[in-house]
Amino acid sequence: MSHPSRVADAGEAVGFDELGLAARNHGMPLELMREDVTPLGAHYLLTHYDIPAVDAATWRLEVNGLVRTPRSLSLEDLRARSVTTSTVTMECAGNGRARLLPRPVSQPWLHEAVGTMSWTGTPLRPILEEAGLSEEVADLVFTGADHGVERGVEQDYARSLRVEEAMRADVLLVWGCNGVDLPPQHGFPLRLLVPGWYGMASVKWLRRIEAVSSRFDGYQMRAYSLRQHIDDEGEALTRIAPRALVVPPGFPDFMSRRRVLRPGPCLLEGRAWSGWGEVTTVEVTVDGGGTWHRAQLDPPVDRWAWRRFTFPWDVTGEGSYAVSARATDATRRTQPAEQPWNRGGFANTCVQRLDVTVIA
Repeated sequence: MSHPSRVADAGEAVGFDELGLAARNHGMPLELMREDVTPLGAHYLLTHYDIPAVDAATWRLEVNGLVRTPRSLSLEDLRARSVTTSTVTMECAGNGRARLLPRPVSQPWLHEAVGTMSWTGTPLRPILEEAGLSEEVADLVFTGADHGVERGVEQDYARSLRVEEAMRADVLLVWGCNGVDLPPQHGFPLRLLVPGWYGMASVKWLRRIEAVSSRFDGYQMRAYSLRQHIDDEGEALTRIAPRALVVPPGFPDFMSRRRVLRPGPCLLEGRAWSGWGEVTTVEVTVDGGGTWHRAQLDPPVDRWAWRRFTFPWDVTGEGSYAVSARATDATRRTQPAEQPWNRGGFANTCVQRLDVTVIA
């Protein structure tokens, strides 16, 4: 078996391969969290392989496997169905990976692998009902048109959902975002959208849905698991853990991104989200966690979208400050002060720290 994770050796610098990934992919500038909906080009992007060239005129979605009535649907067929638009926050499972030590080697995310867009498509459930799933079906396998090699394994990108998850009313097949057709990098002409789950589940360039009788154990299922040791079976990643991020206040130093601020009133704001339940509490600190203050929460933008929070900070004197926020959701899950380590560098929701220098 090829192992889907590698950990940097002691003292090993970030390599050209990681820099190449960072150049191909990008995070969302955190100052754009001031927007309810992330501008189209600013939403985070992770592309495992090449962006495939797809001709929408000839593209088909095949629904097959253990179904009574296999389907082959064109984009026009899908657009003619009932249409739903949902505003959904999506986050990469590796967000925060670069801050773990020892460093898991992969896309070196800090905090910016997140975004919220309005996604337009049609519910998946009626299509599965029309196809008629056999009672033997255990998983639905979603396969994209992107093809490549990871850790020596040649593959199409493929992920699965259990039937009960795939049949959720809010799981969509989407062809648009923020009022336009999906851009090539976001899965044109069609992608899966699984609200509340980390982004790896929302397969892009979707071309096939296959109903199978056993649990799918493809590479991308094994890769996205929490494991301590290389031979661990691991715990599969599913829903997004709660997180709060502060919009960086003031203005930045170019290289360090340390914030610079003048004394006086400062309204700290940010966004918080969770895939497990509604965010119920956000707390803010300006002294590195010595004292936490409850922030004000705005109403949710949508069921699966982030919530804005605000906290008025009276900046009274010059000096250095450390600003952070932490979120708690309705299931009482909250962000840890220190993130437990795992080989893939996944689900690192340790609280963000913004170093702020106040000058007159």
